[in-house]
Amino acid sequence: MEKDKPRLARLTAILTHLQSRRIVTAREMAEKYSVSIRTVYRDIRTLENSGIPIVTEEGKGYSILEGYKLPPVMFTEEEANALITAEHIINKNKDQSLVEQYKSAITKLKSVLKHSQKEKTELLEERIQIRNNIENERTSNYLSKLQSAITNYSILEVDYLSLENQRSQRSIEPFALYSTQDNWILIAFCRLRNEFRAFRLDCFQNIQITNHQFEPHKISLQEYFKLCLEKSRVTPDIPLT
Repeated sequence: MEKDKPRLARLTAILTHLQSRRIVTAREMAEKYSVSIRTVYRDIRTLENSGIPIVTEEGKGYSILEGYKLPPVMFTEEEANALITAEHIINKNKDQSLVEQYKSAITKLKSVLKHSQKEKTELLEERIQIRNNIENERTSNYLSKLQSAITNYSILEVDYLSLENQRSQRSIEPFALYSTQDNWILIAFCRLRNEFRAFRLDCFQNIQITNHQFEPHKISLQEYFKLCLEKSRVTPDIPLT
């Protein structure tokens, strides 16, 4: 029985992994759990034989049948501690929408903790302090809305006030988000300028998600940054829009 424990833990981890992603490849799971692809195939068959409705998409990977609900996941003490730490970090974020949405999510996650875990997490909450953004300043409230626009390929109509105090109305196609120096930056294709631009969230005056969608851009975020790096080598630095 003792030798079965690592496999049982791996099966549980694979099940959680499948539940958290739309589709997962055998190679991805093999690399994640340091086993052979053949072992992954055996684990998938074991889960299927136990009644888990796993869908195999030829040439793509595996997924859980849509609509199938798994019991609430149980967290280890270390995982629960990581969640509490992340809560403190996010509470210092300057985007109000992220703080509010995470608080809602973490409350639901805390509800599945065991009673003994709740006592420990409550103690840990009192013993952690993040010293960034001491004044709890909130400079934007658009992050959650922009995340939704990115995943739904929604065109945005925005009112933007640049750092040079120049106001403009633009129609943009949101592409990606990144955070630097406590500020969130939106990368978007600007239809006014006909090229990708970087917009600071704290400079948005208003954002409206339209009912119109755009075609997904044929470029990855890594490729975008690579192009920016190559461009910076031949052109002087230009302030963010």
